Amino acid sequence: MLVSALVTSVAINSGLCVLFYTLYSILRKQPSNSEVYIPRALAEGGYKKSSHFNLERLIPSPDWLRRAWKLTEDDLLASNGLDAVVFMRLINFSLRVFLFAGVIGVFALLPVNCSGDALEYVDFTDLSNNSLDLFSITNVSSGSSLLWIHFTAVYLVTIFICCLLYYEYRYISEKRTSYFLASKPQPHQFTILVRSIPVPVGSSVSDSVERFFTEYHPSTYLSHSVVRRTNKLQNLINDAKKLYSRLVHLQSDPNKRKFKRSGTFGLFGPKVNLVDHYEKKLEDIEENVRLEQSEVSLAGEEVRAAFVSFKSRYGAAIAFHLQQSTNPTRWVSELAPEPHDVYWPFFSSSFIRRWISKLVVIVACILLTILFLIPVVLVQGLTNLTQLEVYFPFLTSVLTITFVSEVVTGYLPSLILLLFLKIVPPVMEGFSSIQGYISNSAIQKSACSKVLWFTVWNVFFATVFSGSVFYKISIFLDPQNIPAKLASAVPEQASFFIAYVVTSGWTGTSSELFRIIPLLWSLMKRPFTDSKDDELEVPAIPYHSHMPRVLFFVLLGITYFFLAPLILPFLLVYLCLGYIIYRNQFINVYAPRYETAGKFWPIAHNSVIFSLVLMHAIAVGVFTLKKVPVASTFTFPLPVFTLLFNEYCRKRFLPNFIAYPAESLLKKDRQDENDPTMTEFYTKLVGTYQDPALMPINFTANGDRLKSPLLSASSSSHS
Repeated sequence: MLVSALVTSVAINSGLCVLFYTLYSILRKQPSNSEVYIPRALAEGGYKKSSHFNLERLIPSPDWLRRAWKLTEDDLLASNGLDAVVFMRLINFSLRVFLFAGVIGVFALLPVNCSGDALEYVDFTDLSNNSLDLFSITNVSSGSSLLWIHFTAVYLVTIFICCLLYYEYRYISEKRTSYFLASKPQPHQFTILVRSIPVPVGSSVSDSVERFFTEYHPSTYLSHSVVRRTNKLQNLINDAKKLYSRLVHLQSDPNKRKFKRSGTFGLFGPKVNLVDHYEKKLEDIEENVRLEQSEVSLAGEEVRAAFVSFKSRYGAAIAFHLQQSTNPTRWVSELAPEPHDVYWPFFSSSFIRRWISKLVVIVACILLTILFLIPVVLVQGLTNLTQLEVYFPFLTSVLTITFVSEVVTGYLPSLILLLFLKIVPPVMEGFSSIQGYISNSAIQKSACSKVLWFTVWNVFFATVFSGSVFYKISIFLDPQNIPAKLASAVPEQASFFIAYVVTSGWTGTSSELFRIIPLLWSLMKRPFTDSKDDELEVPAIPYHSHMPRVLFFVLLGITYFFLAPLILPFLLVYLCLGYIIYRNQFINVYAPRYETAGKFWPIAHNSVIFSLVLMHAIAVGVFTLKKVPVASTFTFPLPVFTLLFNEYCRKRFLPNFIAYPAESLLKKDRQDENDPTMTEFYTKLVGTYQDPALMPINFTANGDRLKSPLLSASSSSHS
């Protein structure tokens, strides 16, 4: 890629960023857009819509930048939880890494690369027509002593990153413990989930749970709640909610048409009063819900899984850590999520079914990875004009136009890849949801890992190793040649990844601020709905799509900092944009739906370690190809040191992210002994993990009969 093509891409994306910032600064002031740009403030009652017009609404203002900049970590922790703090610390960590690497790369490595003559000298009088390869390590002659500068840079950056990783892992681990010690008693701290419950003939799941925990955990067992099959019931409740919403809108607007034909599409049949018609349908659905709830409450609808609560956190921890049965596939226990975080459709309680579903998901991910190579191959063709003209000779005349060729090679490939990648996070989230995870947070954690490694394989390796699928796979079947293959292939794609950072990083992050899809959806539905503030749904940040993107850019930066240091300024711009934009979104848009207390950090840590080892493998190959075998040999200890460091961190910090230590649990339990509100807490804990679909609903005016509890004490019991 020529410098001019990169400049074109930078100009286009910079223009889009400025446009998004300007439009956001104007549109966020319009009361009609408040549900798009400040839904959290609306839901919390911190914003009042005003119909009074003033000219200031049409003038862009940067006041939101100042507010986002002033947000402290304590404020972020109080308003969005520890997961948001971990996400922002990942961005801060990346900024520190690339500021350090940027100083070395721009002031030491870049001049060395430019002064090389392996390709040709850089012509600064005609800079736009120079190839970007002239700014990379490719331009340094083989055997040059200047390559020892790159060797030193690799060592310095590795040591700096490992020190930062240790500090961050320790800080977040301590923050997680402090967050737990400062928390009020939470139901999930006292509860575990037990699956694969054996049920004797003539007994029920509830009876089996009661007998087992009364016998083996007599001093700590408190109660249990059996899981039931409620898919059909949930569909009925969803229908009732939709109908009730329609009825409320109809009654609130006196100008709406109240009569309609009852037949198909409202075109046939006798005319009916829509209010009376909807009320009658709603009563019928409520009655069906009532009957279905009664059927579900029977023992025949029980799933062999139950939430079991204990009188202390320590008692729940013992039950979680101990193997409950001589058969490890029975009485399988795991920590319970927060009650509102439970993913109720998950319950496939059979051990073998969950195992099969995981195999199915693995196969599906592999197939998706193979299919995704199609757009990757398309993108590779666009980056090579000569190859494009061979495949499509009728485009030759168009591609000779300078601006068109610059757009096609500098901007279009990254844009196409970015659009295809948009479908990956929801697909991976769907895959994770059928693997048997018990909570939305666990599904997002699993999807986060899947999206990350999918992106690494399909955007990095598949782009670097151009060729057939079998060629890409064969490279990894011969481990000895991997460093040499990486060394020859990775530097060649430096220009593409610089353009990718600009397109996906700059514009993608700016579009997160502008919220294009929610804005368009709001504009389309506005003429047909009369939404109220109390119906507003505040979104939660999708960590499974945002965190992998940040981590992938970290991988690009670590991998290319000594190969093509020109990428570092563009990464720093991206991280600065992300730092401000995500802080603003946490203030105005996103509200937490669950709290993992920082469990996303080990994913980030492992990803950075992988990036370091990958960088070391490339360095070994590059120094070998450049005829500096001593530097190649001295690079070998780096991956060994890095993996040993990772093993130390895994032993030192990771256990604190799996479960809280007995020291912290007992400290909290002893504090609760003097808390007079614990009796009330235990009373509420009994029914906390009951499926929401089994709770009474009452949308109609004459629904007093629905307020009585559905389930008897058979579903939950006290010791």
